[in-house]
Amino acid sequence: MPETMCVRLFRKAFPTLFSIFPSKPLKCKTHMSKEPSSNLESAMQMLIKTFHKYSGKEGDKYTLSRGELKELLLEELGTYLGGSKDNEAVEKVMNDLDANNDGEVDFTEFIILMGALTVACNDFFLDCKTDEKPKDGGSA
Repeated sequence: MPETMCVRLFRKAFPTLFSIFPSKPLKCKTHMSKEPSSNLESAMQMLIKTFHKYSGKEGDKYTLSRGELKELLLEELGTYLGGSKDNEAVEKVMNDLDANNDGEVDFTEFIILMGALTVACNDFFLDCKTDEKPKDGGSA
């Protein structure tokens, strides 16, 4: 599978990180079945498993079609996205994510969505936190 622009940029920006990972993919059954040793490893495995839970129901098993993306968004992110069943909203997300304009969302494009949503949630919760009074009774 050819590298996307995002992966090439990441590889260039973090060459040391890429050098510590194996050049060949890990055996899925042995690595993914191991108990994660940290919350971040659990989160990474959950992202991978969730993507593949929905991918491949229609067409390519390594990408999300519009229908698969809509199902994933509604089932997995309905609370964060306000439970929107609006097809126009799904189309907008799809168009924003589909960097290579192939009509499908690959795993890298999916991770970009998850990263952006996580940043937005962090910003929201930081804004909420500034409204709270400090526990020590001091000023914010």
